[in-house]
Amino acid sequence: MTPRIETDRLILRGRTVSDFPAYAAMWAAPEVARYTTVNPLAEEDAWVKFARMEGLWALTGYGFWIVEEKTSGAVIGEIGVADFRRNITPTLEGKPEFGWVLAPGAHGKGYAREALVAALEWGEAKFPNTVFSCIIDAENAASIRLAEAFGFKRIATAPYKGAEIVIFHRRPRE
Repeated sequence: MTPRIETDRLILRGRTVSDFPAYAAMWAAPEVARYTTVNPLAEEDAWVKFARMEGLWALTGYGFWIVEEKTSGAVIGEIGVADFRRNITPTLEGKPEFGWVLAPGAHGKGYAREALVAALEWGEAKFPNTVFSCIIDAENAASIRLAEAFGFKRIATAPYKGAEIVIFHRRPRE
């Protein structure tokens, strides 16, 4: 079961079928695809991603939350930590991977920062003394700044699915 986390403005929670239209719209947005999937996702592909993200919780005990804006109830993105078993060098194996994405209308409001605080706190409790990872498109300056602000350090640049990405590691706090 996906745990529920509340922050001042957000709820991080599991998915429901009623979340899917907003989720599909987010992944169909060119602004989202530019740094993630390269091309906007068709509804069918968004559904596979939507189901996969929820299934991670059942299979591994961790995964990605839907991010809901508290006052409106709108689904504005997703954030979490997972093992995607990426075929990438250097490997991310043994380093749970954080990721986040927000719908275009939620950009620039501090929601990613707020959600990442909560997700990292949960992740550090779940995986004490663990090196975490994340990958970010080399052109995604906003996400790179956010990752670096939370202690993620660049360790490599690599090609991945048609884009140049930066691999980050975050060492445990001492």
